[in-house]
Amino acid sequence: MKIIAAVLDGLGAPAPYAASAPLTLTMLDLDPPRAGELLVRIDAAGLCHSDLSVINGDRARPLPMALGHEAVATVMATGDVHDTQFGVGDRVVLAFLPPCGECLRCASGEGYLCPNGAAANGAGNLLGGGTRLHRGAEAVHHHLGVSAFADHAVVDRRSAVRIDADIPVEIAALFGCAVLTGVGAVFNSAQLRPGESVAVYGLGGVGLSALLGALAGGGNPVFAVDPVAAKRALAVDLGAAAAFAPDAAEAGIVAALGSRPDVVIETVGKARVLEAAYALARRGGRIVTVGLPNPAERFSIPAVSLVADGKTLIGSYLGSSVPARDIPRYIGLWRTGRLPVERLLTSISPLSEINALFDTLASGAAIRQIVLPPHAPD
Repeated sequence: MKIIAAVLDGLGAPAPYAASAPLTLTMLDLDPPRAGELLVRIDAAGLCHSDLSVINGDRARPLPMALGHEAVATVMATGDVHDTQFGVGDRVVLAFLPPCGECLRCASGEGYLCPNGAAANGAGNLLGGGTRLHRGAEAVHHHLGVSAFADHAVVDRRSAVRIDADIPVEIAALFGCAVLTGVGAVFNSAQLRPGESVAVYGLGGVGLSALLGALAGGGNPVFAVDPVAAKRALAVDLGAAAAFAPDAAEAGIVAALGSRPDVVIETVGKARVLEAAYALARRGGRIVTVGLPNPAERFSIPAVSLVADGKTLIGSYLGSSVPARDIPRYIGLWRTGRLPVERLLTSISPLSEINALFDTLASGAAIRQIVLPPHAPD
């Protein structure tokens, strides 16, 4: 079938992206789903720094590539005649790493570290092998098994989690990356205990999700750090005890708390920020990093501190989440009002504005922007 998708043909286009237009809305051929795959209509997709890091060249990916990895969709067809898990019309949230379910990591409950899913994502393929997207005779790669900046996609069924259809699509899309990663970093990676103090560095979609997760999980008090004043104000409005600019964070948090925090979450993806987050945590504290820096970046900590201070540095990919378990759990918290992720929405725009929207994201002004393909409901 013919679809429209936002295709990236080159890395490192100069800003402003509204002028350089690194993403081109392109007519592609989409193959039908194979066994174990789903044809889905993309209902809404979110813009994330992981998309931006491909556009600006921080994270090189095979090109051409149809971008987008945070989305909600409707199942239009299944590759299996007798699929007992998914049916036509099902609403699904798409997660950006499909676990194979067969390797040791998957068998250990760590599907977010599945080497087969990671290899497929790195190659721009689906988990079943190869691509389903073509531009004439040229193969077009999939972004993280999803390629959500499009009107339709074929995905591995292990990328999909069925949800109730009554959730507004602009909210449901957030659970595929921002909420899954941010809340998961608190619940799964940090294993926050009620009453522990928390600091969150970076107040984008993932960082504010982590803040909401810390509040929902009983963190007390919870502090926020970001250079953008409007984001700091929103964090306080959401329940943070205080919010600080980066250069005032350590002194301000220590003074307000009378000590150093138990848990520090770093979501920025910069080595210098991770160093600051590590330094801020108390002796015996836990530092969780979910940001994805440029692979060339290195960070430095006093080696003796790992033993002498007993700190734990934890890497968290996909929020150490099991999407089939955690997405319904987080949606349940949203329904009760304990996880008001709708507050993360910055804008809802047509897919045609995708390049200009990445300018807004790169400027730091946006939290989560949602794009709707032409057929998506208002």
